[in-house]
Amino acid sequence: MLPLITGSTRIYGLLGDPVKSAKSPMLLNRLFAETQSDAVCIPLEVGTQGLAEFVKGARAVRNLAGLLVTMPHKQAMLEFVDVLHPSARQIGAINVVRCDTDGRWEGAVFDGLGCVLGMQRQGVSLLGKSVLLIGAGGSGRAIAFAVAAAGARSLSISDLDPQRAADLAHRVTREGSCEVHAGPADPAGHDIVINATPLGMNPDDPMPVEAEQLNPAMVVVDIITRSEPTALLLEAQSRGCKTLDGQPMHVGQALLALGFLGFEDIERRYSEGL
Repeated sequence: MLPLITGSTRIYGLLGDPVKSAKSPMLLNRLFAETQSDAVCIPLEVGTQGLAEFVKGARAVRNLAGLLVTMPHKQAMLEFVDVLHPSARQIGAINVVRCDTDGRWEGAVFDGLGCVLGMQRQGVSLLGKSVLLIGAGGSGRAIAFAVAAAGARSLSISDLDPQRAADLAHRVTREGSCEVHAGPADPAGHDIVINATPLGMNPDDPMPVEAEQLNPAMVVVDIITRSEPTALLLEAQSRGCKTLDGQPMHVGQALLALGFLGFEDIERRYSEGL
């Protein structure tokens, strides 16, 4: 059942461009309906040129309680919030904004923590594991810090830009006890492989890793969310690997974001299964 919109309904927006394929409004509205929360999530398609104007107008909407932020605004939103959650300061990006009743906007990012939570909910522990992360962009940065914080033994970061991978490895090393280095996209010797690049969204994309090095003992995670498995996941499955697509991360992000937005009851209720 769809939530009943009333004069007291708290409004949450998904801010991005494009938003036609976004799944967050569907997921959050289902959770709001199941828990009888007087809230609704709506997609808001705003281009980069209109972001500043949107924020100016949105701050005047007193029943706007929060925003989920997706591409291409995750980094640009940093300059439009009043307070940065420690996660946003660490990663340098935002994917959720809490609009407090006193008018202050606080930004946080749960990409990495959501990925780790999604893996844990699927029975994949990072404790003591060797992890290969492909992609040092926005999501990759967040995942790198979260993987290290979750107790991984070692983390190898690969990116088309070797310097970006090296810079991220240096930053993660400074903030944690995990052994971190930049290297090639070679799964050999790793327990967990995570693809945090867009490679796999299109049928003719190259493989993000050296797939012939995959073996049945590995867990392969592709954060891309689509109806069909990516080429990487199909290849990993054919070699006997346990695989996870982007859905567990998406759900993990949503639960953490809901807790940050004040829906701790929903976060607790669904912490064991969704």
